[in-house]
Amino acid sequence: MKKILLLVVLLSACAAALPRVEEGAQEAKGAATPAPAGRVDAGQMLGDVRALADDAMEGRAAGTPGGARARAYLVGRFRQVGLSPLGEGFEQPFALRGGGTGVNLVGHVAGRDAAAGLFVITAHYDHLGVRGGQVYNGADDNASGVAALLQLAAHFTRERPAHTLVFAALDAEEAGLQGATALVAALKREGRRVALNVNLDMVSRGDRGALYAAGAHHTPALRPHLERAAAAAPVKLLLGHDRPELGRDDWTNQSDHYAFHREKIPFVYFGVEDHKDYHRPTDDFEAIAPDFYTRAVETILGAVAELDKNLN
Repeated sequence: MKKILLLVVLLSACAAALPRVEEGAQEAKGAATPAPAGRVDAGQMLGDVRALADDAMEGRAAGTPGGARARAYLVGRFRQVGLSPLGEGFEQPFALRGGGTGVNLVGHVAGRDAAAGLFVITAHYDHLGVRGGQVYNGADDNASGVAALLQLAAHFTRERPAHTLVFAALDAEEAGLQGATALVAALKREGRRVALNVNLDMVSRGDRGALYAAGAHHTPALRPHLERAAAAAPVKLLLGHDRPELGRDDWTNQSDHYAFHREKIPFVYFGVEDHKDYHRPTDDFEAIAPDFYTRAVETILGAVAELDKNLN
């Protein structure tokens, strides 16, 4: 979810203009060796998106049977990629505002440096559910981010990172970032120090030709590392969409990373600009751009590796 919208806004979204390309956004530059290709299993990743965005998941709304089916699928995938629970099990339930229960799924890969802060990699698995008799499958928003998260998890279980990486598939983002807020609170209660949040939300469609990384405006120390990653990236990676003067084109408060930002935790948010199927029942698997998506996730993986290597 890139905008938290009321239903009336959602139903009129087809008349709204797409966000403009941010003025002043610049393609990051720097000296770097191109990242090796082939670290992403594109077939598995697309299969995960197809499964999560299937009509049988009924749009994965928080607190619904469809959301529970998506969660069961993801628990199986967390186990398959080799994640360990962060706590007693992968499932971390929390109370939804207005009643019902949301559930975050949280696993981790232990890093080489036990003293380093956590990198928390997030992607929300919920979407809008069924509205007006139509299923909102949310393939790009955000089955794409969750499937990307699984690819990152698979990679770092094979190549141990310096930081401990927490992988969290979050619930109830579309209902006001409730899962992210619950996760941040839980980590704080447990006394865990978070060095960085990396949030993935809508990464599979290059309708405007670029993937964005937001967050360096708020934490300038991130910029040189993201610039090096962008110079080696297999897709165009731009830094931006994180300055307050941009209004609705400032993405700072528009997805789960905002729950971390409120606690003064640095974040990098990877996402694409809104497209014609955003928050519409046409956000289906068939609209995904497989080549762009694969290159985008390779880019994100390279950026996370760069940050893991260089941040304290």
